[in-house]
Amino acid sequence: MMMNWIKKAGSIASIVIVSGISIFAISNDNKNKITHEGTSYYFPTAVDFAGESTPLNIADVNERFDRELLVNANLHASTILILKRANRSFPIIEPILKKNGVPDDFKYLAVIESGLINAVSSAGARGVWQFMPETAKEKGMEVNEFVDERYHLEKATEAACKYLLSAKQKFGSWTLAAASYNGGMTGVNKQIEIQKVTNYYDLLLNDETSRYVFRILALKEIMKNPEKFGFEVPKQELYAIFQTRTIEVDSTITNLADFAISQGINYKILKIYNPWLRDSKLENKTGKKYSIQIPL
Repeated sequence: MMMNWIKKAGSIASIVIVSGISIFAISNDNKNKITHEGTSYYFPTAVDFAGESTPLNIADVNERFDRELLVNANLHASTILILKRANRSFPIIEPILKKNGVPDDFKYLAVIESGLINAVSSAGARGVWQFMPETAKEKGMEVNEFVDERYHLEKATEAACKYLLSAKQKFGSWTLAAASYNGGMTGVNKQIEIQKVTNYYDLLLNDETSRYVFRILALKEIMKNPEKFGFEVPKQELYAIFQTRTIEVDSTITNLADFAISQGINYKILKIYNPWLRDSKLENKTGKKYSIQIPL
């Protein structure tokens, strides 16, 4: 065993190395400015997810967080777009999380799932919260050829809250609840039983789930302190919140293009403001009430 002392951005951090493997590290000064290949960013000594502390004194934890922070700090176009979209999406997501008793930090989970757009994965997950069809239906969303509420931000956020509250009850930890959003409750619980530990940071998980919470932490740090990472987006360039009026319908709309024109807009605009409408018509045989947003 030997002790190596490494100077990092003007402060001293110690790392114990056994056979070339880092075991633990003493954290550096708060918000040190680190430079990697000409790019400056700040590495904090203290981070947390939903009030649950991240043990940055453990070397592999420190390095995994450093990786995601460095990667995302250098995804300039993607990160700028996320910052712009957040101005429109977060005011919708935040009050729903608060109403359901889900910590505000989970809005960053939506960021890493989709970049705050209605993304489509190769596996078939869709929307900002990336629900699979069966899971969406289990959480009360309508998914069919005419309506797909995975594309409805408010309803998808409500469904995500249901999942996360259930996961928190099962694991007793918001961090593990977040990890299970990627790895599944069954998958994470299986590894807890095999490895006999109950902390996300002590678990050996598959690569994607192992990186998952650290990606959330990295985006949280960057989005809360964008200027420190070199992201300065003028307020006027942030995407504005949609201003709309609501029309409630409880019958079939046979032609959405005609409907859009009757409301003073076109088919494209109707679909942009109501992405959950998935066909050129809205079939409604049950008299269900739908709320359609029309831009002012």
